Amino acid sequence: MRPETHRNPVYLALIHFPVYDKNRNVVRTSLTPMDLHDIARAARTYGVRAFYFVNPLASQRALAQMICDHWNEGYGACYNPNRKEAFQLVRIAADLEETVRSIQEDCGRSPVTVATGARISNWDLDYTRFKELLEEKKEEPFLLLFGTGWGLLSETIECADYRLAPIRGTGPYNHLPVRSAVSIILDRILGDRKNLV
Repeated sequence: MRPETHRNPVYLALIHFPVYDKNRNVVRTSLTPMDLHDIARAARTYGVRAFYFVNPLASQRALAQMICDHWNEGYGACYNPNRKEAFQLVRIAADLEETVRSIQEDCGRSPVTVATGARISNWDLDYTRFKELLEEKKEEPFLLLFGTGWGLLSETIECADYRLAPIRGTGPYNHLPVRSAVSIILDRILGDRKNLV
């Protein structure tokens, strides 16, 4: 049985290649197990349809699958049913194209892609407008693209349908872990604002 989700099918993709390193070299990053755990839990909390771990290396995908299996079918499934519920949302893909094809199979249409990142300067979508889009396109699937390392390639950002305004803190330091950024963004676009005090 599929867990309750937001009325729009909202998907997440955590991309490990191609991304930048701190010197703007194009690199491939490795799996951070805490990203799987924490992003899966945030995805489940906010009614996301699925969370894609995207990595071209077969060994990295196998490691991610082993972690998922532990929580979905192994000892972890009995030890922590809440974690199992979150890990049921995790999907594994080799690249963004495979991710989009999987969403097309799930929804019957291509997703609207929204790129995010701390260094996006030419953004064309703020959080208020994003919420409005979700209302206007109630049946449309949306795919949020998050980059590891030092962020998504410029080409990936430019090819997305929208570029989401970056999260800003209180000063010049702006280097959130991706799992924190995912949680903040999901709360801004899908969170329950009626119960804020």
